[in-house]
Amino acid sequence: MKWEDTAVYALVLAGIYLLVGVLFFYAGKEKIIEGHGAPPPIAKQFSGTFLATIPGVDAAWTILGILESLIFILVVVSLVRLEFLPDRRKGFLLSALGLAIFTFSILAMGQNVTGENEGVAELFTYAGATGVLMFLVLMMPPYRGANWISRVRGDDPPGPG
Repeated sequence: MKWEDTAVYALVLAGIYLLVGVLFFYAGKEKIIEGHGAPPPIAKQFSGTFLATIPGVDAAWTILGILESLIFILVVVSLVRLEFLPDRRKGFLLSALGLAIFTFSILAMGQNVTGENEGVAELFTYAGATGVLMFLVLMMPPYRGANWISRVRGDDPPGPG
């Protein structure tokens, strides 16, 4: 791998691990460890909706916390399994990103139920950006050649996939 391939690869993956790991660590921690049910403003927002009864606002809040914590755990497992190395497939990292899209979708559904259209639009953007991160991971080694950046300059003839 040329230095620019290595540098971009390392920076992109470090950014993904930090962004996703920290975001979902604190989101899950707030709901599971620090919280005991949904905060009063959230409970008020969802009162009168079907989510208030099925599964219940506190249960939904806890389920979200579990999903967010699971995303963080998948990121940690990915790190422990050394998936950040260029020759390692990134199954746990990709699973974390896929679960993040699913979680953003659940959050957007909740916002949609209460007519919070601005929140829905933001969550749709987060889910889409996470999809872009998944695509980016799949464009890097081991899914593509080690010269995934330097070959773009035209110095090297294009290699296989």
